[in-house]
Amino acid sequence: MIFVTVGTQGRFDRLIQAVDEWAGGRGRTDIFAQIGPSDFRPKHIPTKQFIDPAEFRYHVDLANLVIAHAGMGSIITALELGKPIMVMPRRASLGEHRNDHQVATAKRFAEQGRIMVAFNEKELVDKLDQLRSFGDAAPLDAKASPHLVATIRAFIKMGRIYQNGP
Repeated sequence: MIFVTVGTQGRFDRLIQAVDEWAGGRGRTDIFAQIGPSDFRPKHIPTKQFIDPAEFRYHVDLANLVIAHAGMGSIITALELGKPIMVMPRRASLGEHRNDHQVATAKRFAEQGRIMVAFNEKELVDKLDQLRSFGDAAPLDAKASPHLVATIRAFIKMGRIYQNGP
């Protein structure tokens, strides 16, 4: 099963339309999408505009693949549950968000090899066609790495120095 989510902060018709057309062209009937306040009405996949957090987690847990905007909640939940995730970031230049922080997020996670990224509809379709199966990924460790803890401590210390002076 493939679960598609765009979060709750606005429409992301470009993502939903690309997945809907891909599903219709390949006869896929194993897709469910949370589409937010979308103006686009998919023809080939069942949808709901909004789902509550428990239902969201249920769909991620059930999925063999999550397709999402590059929102941290979607990414972290998929990684936490050990689900492969492909993201397509919203773009400010297309009026999908106020800035391109999702592009930066997607690039950073992709560099770490934790997620798959498609930066446009064509890449999304091409990558979906290339995937043979969607096996579970290694779940995100519930404990922070020593490097992350050290980085956060240094950041906090630097903030205190900045506020109080050296």
